[in-house]
Amino acid sequence: MGAALLVATASQASARPPAAEGVTVVGDVAVFYYPWYGNPSYDGAYRHWGQNGNAPPASIASGYFPARGIYSSSDRSLLRGHMEDLTSAGATTIVVSWWGPGSIEDDRFAIVVEQARAHGLRVALHVEPYAGRTPAGVVDELARLRPFGISDVYVYDSANAPDAEWREANARVDGMRVFAHTALPGKAAAGGFDGLYTYDVLSYDGSSFGRMCNGARKLGLLCAPSVGPGFDARRATGDPRVRPREAGATYDRMWRSAIRAAADVVTVTSYNEWHEGTQIEPARAAGRPYACYDGAWGLRGPPAERAYLDRTALWAERYGERLAQYRAAASLRR
Repeated sequence: MGAALLVATASQASARPPAAEGVTVVGDVAVFYYPWYGNPSYDGAYRHWGQNGNAPPASIASGYFPARGIYSSSDRSLLRGHMEDLTSAGATTIVVSWWGPGSIEDDRFAIVVEQARAHGLRVALHVEPYAGRTPAGVVDELARLRPFGISDVYVYDSANAPDAEWREANARVDGMRVFAHTALPGKAAAGGFDGLYTYDVLSYDGSSFGRMCNGARKLGLLCAPSVGPGFDARRATGDPRVRPREAGATYDRMWRSAIRAAADVVTVTSYNEWHEGTQIEPARAAGRPYACYDGAWGLRGPPAERAYLDRTALWAERYGERLAQYRAAASLRR
C-alpha cells in the first residue's frame, strides 16, 4: 500500500501550482513554535504566562513547568537552546506562530529566523487569525516577509474566509507552499491551497490520516497531518477537555498513523505551546499543581525531561526510513 501511495504522490506532482515546486523536500518534520513568551528581565513584564488568573512567577498558565523556567522569547541564548533541541529531535522546519504585522511575534520574527538558520532549520510561517486578517492581506504580508526565505505557510482557521477569496489570493503567492488548516482535501483545493494540515491533536487522533492523505493526493495536494503528545489547557483556559499523554503512547500512535499515511510532511503540535499542554520542550518536576513527563517510555527524573524530544528523534528517523522504502518500492514498480 505504501508504494502505491508514493506512486500516487509522484503522479500528482505536476498538478501542483508552479509556486509549490521545489520549495522543501518530501519527508519534512515541521514543528510548530511559539515566540510569544516574556518575562520582566527581558520585556518589562510577563507575557503569555499569566492567563486565567495565574500570576507568575508563583503560578503559570500551564499544567506543566518548563525546565528552563519562565523564559522570554527575546533571549537569544534561550532561542539557541530551543533550536538545538529541535535539531537534536530531527526537525527540519520550524513553523513560527505569527499574529500579523506589528505583533510581538512579527517584531521577534527576525531573531527567530536568525537562530533557526544558524542551526540549519528551514523556516515556515504559521499565520494565526489576527484581527482584520483577509486572504489578500495575508498574501501582501507574505511578499513583505519573502526576504526571510520562508519555505512554507500554514494558515490557521483558513475556513474563516470564503474559498474564492483564498483562491484568488493564493494565485499570487510566489515561491511558497500554502497549507490550509482543514482535514477536508476538497476544502483545501477549493481555496487554491497547495496542501492541508490538521494542527488540532485533541479532535484528531490519527485514525483519519490515511483517508485524508489519500484524498489529498487524488487532488494533487500535499498532506501534512499533525501529531502531538496530548492536550490539557485547563490551567490556561479552563477548557475541561483533555487528551492524556498515556506515558507517551498517544504520541506513538499519532506518529504511526502519519507514517502509515505516507505523509508528505509530518507537522508536530507543538514544541512549546505550554498553555494547551501540547509541548515537547523539556519540562521539569516542579511539584503540585504541575505535571511532568515522569513515566513516559519508562523514564523518570532528569532523563524524562527530554523524553519527548528524544522520542521525536526516533520517529523522525523511522519516518525517513519508511519513505526511503516507499521510494524504493515505487521505483521497482516502474
